[in-house]
Amino acid sequence: MGLIIIYAIGPLRVNFMNMAYGSDYDTNYFFIHQLINVIVALAMFILAFFVPYQQLRKYAKIILIAGLVLCALLQLMALANIPLAKCELGACRWYNLGVTSFQPAELLKLGLVLYLAQLVAQRRKEGKLDTFDFWKPLGFYAGLSLFFVVVLQKDLGTGIVIIAIILAILLMSGLSWKRLAMAVGAIAVVGVLAVVSSPHRMERLMTYGQEGSSDSYHIDNAMLAIGTGGFFGVGPGNSVQATGYLPESINDSVFAVMGETVGFVGLMAVVACYTILLSQLLKVSDHLADLEQSLVVVGVFAWVAAHVVVNIGAMTGLIPLTGITLPLLSYGGTSMMFISFALGASLQLSCYTSREVRKNEDTNSRRGVRGTHYTGSSRRA
Repeated sequence: MGLIIIYAIGPLRVNFMNMAYGSDYDTNYFFIHQLINVIVALAMFILAFFVPYQQLRKYAKIILIAGLVLCALLQLMALANIPLAKCELGACRWYNLGVTSFQPAELLKLGLVLYLAQLVAQRRKEGKLDTFDFWKPLGFYAGLSLFFVVVLQKDLGTGIVIIAIILAILLMSGLSWKRLAMAVGAIAVVGVLAVVSSPHRMERLMTYGQEGSSDSYHIDNAMLAIGTGGFFGVGPGNSVQATGYLPESINDSVFAVMGETVGFVGLMAVVACYTILLSQLLKVSDHLADLEQSLVVVGVFAWVAAHVVVNIGAMTGLIPLTGITLPLLSYGGTSMMFISFALGASLQLSCYTSREVRKNEDTNSRRGVRGTHYTGSSRRA
């Protein structure tokens, strides 16, 4: 679906860029690059499915630290004006690798999911879930991640995804409601500080719901695109907003352009696909006997769900405008590749689900009671 929509609106975006910036891109520039992104993402999906999770979990902390180090190096390169750091609109979020770019925050998300799941499961097994031994590493890595992403990279959208991952894993960890409420409160304070400390975020918040103002240009054109599409859309190649009126038409705003192109029916098909995907992730998590594996899938669920909810909510005016990609549909490679890798790992873990819903209890006591699909087959044999 993503390739189809990029094929439909890519030439319109290319024509606008060639006229506005004097570039000489081919009309199929975005489609060809997105096709390469999809092929690489599919390879990462297959890789994650076949690499045993027990091997992957050994590198959880290394992946997290690598993500943090790459985020820090990116800012240092930007300060030193090194061309390897790619900065746009006052934010430095990508490495410029010539033919492509790399966003280290996506690696950071994967590292957080794997590490936090491992940390929670280990501390719960040790009976230290409510102790300093748990909250110290959690607070350190969560705080450092949010600092790099929200403060230095000025990327509140990615910050929201990181918060969603943390909260989802904590919610399913077995923490007491008191501790969970304290964690939510602390994160809420951080979120408020992130908004009030940034003039452009405060501006977006203050102009939320004020259609027609000079500061609501983006959301006004997004709503216009969806409204123009009606039930069945204006058809491929006939989008007006993709010709330059709607900012980031093939990235953050792709949902609105799809509304204009394929209409309400097409958007409902997209929402239905996401609903099925997310519901399957929850189902896998509920039926995994191992707590750590279950929390990994919960983290992936929160990762994808946050992207979907925030992007669609922003494009339909339900929440203040925040830049964030629509998973597997927006143009770009890094986000698609790492989400595909996370989904591949989730698919691998789904091979070890049990027939019963996992209860919120110590998994060690259950291993002798029931088994996976494979062990169940052995018993029948």
